[in-house]
Amino acid sequence: MPSPNPILPLTVKQSSKGLKPNSYFDQPSPPSPAATTAMLLKQEILNFDDPTARFLIDEETSISSKPLLSRTSSFAGTTTITTTSSSSVNSYHQQRRRRIASESSIPSLFDDITGSPRAQSISQEVGHAAAETFLVTRLSLKLLTFLGVGYKWILRFMALGCYSVMLLPGFIQVGYYYFFSKQVLRSIVYGDQPRNRLDLYLPKNNDGPKPVVAFITGGAWIIGYKAWGSLLGKQLSERDIIVACIDYRNFPQATMSDMVRDASQGISFVCNNIAQYGGDPNRIYLMGQSAGAHIAACSLVDQAIKEASERESTTWSVSQIKAYFGLSGGYNLFNLVDYFHSRGLYRSVFLSIMEGEESLQRFSPEVIVQDPNLKDAVSLLPPIILFHGTADYSIPADASKNFAETLQRVGVRAESILYEGKTHTDVFLQDPMRGGKDQMFEDLVAIVHANDPEAQAKDAVAPPRRRLVPEFMIQVARKVSPF
Repeated sequence: MPSPNPILPLTVKQSSKGLKPNSYFDQPSPPSPAATTAMLLKQEILNFDDPTARFLIDEETSISSKPLLSRTSSFAGTTTITTTSSSSVNSYHQQRRRRIASESSIPSLFDDITGSPRAQSISQEVGHAAAETFLVTRLSLKLLTFLGVGYKWILRFMALGCYSVMLLPGFIQVGYYYFFSKQVLRSIVYGDQPRNRLDLYLPKNNDGPKPVVAFITGGAWIIGYKAWGSLLGKQLSERDIIVACIDYRNFPQATMSDMVRDASQGISFVCNNIAQYGGDPNRIYLMGQSAGAHIAACSLVDQAIKEASERESTTWSVSQIKAYFGLSGGYNLFNLVDYFHSRGLYRSVFLSIMEGEESLQRFSPEVIVQDPNLKDAVSLLPPIILFHGTADYSIPADASKNFAETLQRVGVRAESILYEGKTHTDVFLQDPMRGGKDQMFEDLVAIVHANDPEAQAKDAVAPPRRRLVPEFMIQVARKVSPF
């Protein structure tokens, strides 16, 4: 398949004509049975005698914040707007967050690059990841107990275990890189909520500003975690591209509007601060995979609506995003809710995540962009490129194809790139672990380096990527994959 044509920036205009004052994602809606289930689940968790669990699902609180870089240094021609609010928070939480922020401060981050001792020891980082994983797993099991576990869930968990064992050689190598490489800056705090952290993957070559990919990982809105993007971050950084893997709260810690809010705040951090890490604020790309592609698309559309309405303060601009990459994502929930139910993500769980059936429209980017009242917002969207495998049974390839066609009809530069015979995880895990060159990765790099002849010359002579897993194990993993 030939590489896609270079993507050029759009010339856009802003107007609030004919728009509603609030974004789709902030509109109140009456509680539904599914939303009530989510609230009951949160109450059940609150009944735990576990202060950590209580902390994770506390109601949102905000503290005054100030970007490390001024808005004018991030992009030209945009008014500086910051949002400041205050609220009382528990002193324990304040001390904990101040400690986290100080440990992730800019000087200590650059110590990683220069080889100086890390502010946080490896044991602390491993302990943090283990504690977070344990708690999320515990909450997920509580969720399944509350809603009922069917045989499909049990079979998928067993398949997931087999799948993980087959790819374990690759996971071990990537995990070693994640925890021990000086090019990985882990758990940078970008917000005040639990799991408001991101990881940065920096190229070894620091001879000038680098393009940036802000990446939101998948995980069925339940098991997403920033470390899932470590393989992509490693391989893109080897091509002189900075990757920021943004973490976000999962269900049942949060519902969809919280995930969109977290993602947007993480994108804002990248847009306003990436220059301090060697990134080019004029070459920022947004990308998401699976559920992360859906969350990223919702964040992008929501931001365009806010900017077009000119009635809400914003801390980043759609104009800062050169292009959006969606990998194996779903963008019309009306077409997916029954399909997911048949695959084991039961309707009751899915509607709880999405805050009820009445909220499916406001979390369906494909539906939102067709609203005639939002033409001005839609005109602000950057070029959109959607990657998908034709053998994807987790989210059918038609999800990307239909979204691209819808965007084209409403005037957005968009295209879908389909990979024949590739599954949901082929394009994201199996193919990268196989080594050599894979078409999706090369297409992605070609777009990011489209207007950089020097980077293109380096890409042309880049060595093939090293194989991480034997071929027979990849084939077995592909057969047993629950995705």
